[in-house]
Amino acid sequence: MVLGRKEVPSLVKDEKLIEKRRGEMVKAAVNLFKENGFHRTTTREIAKASGFSIGTLYEYIRSKEDILYLVCDSIYEGVKEKLHEQISLAEGSIEHVKKAIAVYFNVVDEMQDEVLVMYQEAKSLSREALPYVLKKELEMTAIFEDLLHRTVAQGELELNEEEVKLLAHNILVHGQMWTFRRWSLRKEYTLEEYTQMQINLLLYGVLNRSLTGKTS
Repeated sequence: MVLGRKEVPSLVKDEKLIEKRRGEMVKAAVNLFKENGFHRTTTREIAKASGFSIGTLYEYIRSKEDILYLVCDSIYEGVKEKLHEQISLAEGSIEHVKKAIAVYFNVVDEMQDEVLVMYQEAKSLSREALPYVLKKELEMTAIFEDLLHRTVAQGELELNEEEVKLLAHNILVHGQMWTFRRWSLRKEYTLEEYTQMQINLLLYGVLNRSLTGKTS
């Protein structure tokens, strides 16, 4: 079943203004959720941190949960946009896979607070919104699956379907780990060092197997 984008109603009709104001809300909410948690943050605090009144806030969203949904949505849309901007996803090669991993890790670094808040607080989403957020994560995984499939088709990797899916999930999780364990990892590595080491760890085994002709 394909889930459509969850609509967040607004009393304002100007789409550009909606995008601008909601962007301000998301930025303010991320900082508050990170410091205080979702449940201990009030919509009045979000409005104040955003720079407008509580009445204005309710012109753009219905509830605090709507803001959390928008936080989650902004992450996934940001990742997909950057990948499509910087990589030709219609091609497949080891170099394309490496570039895609690097771009993804950079986006996660740029949106690290949003990523952290999303995973800490996504459990607070409703039954209506949560499936959409989970679907967006699978869509991001599918981007890497497609790229890996193309690389296999070019003969640069030898992976079966199950291995392609697992490697795609591994790429996604290792990017997110830069956020989850940043308190430790940043003491040891720069983002560039971390990215290169993870690319080597993620791809060395499958590349080595492909080069030696060993498959399961």
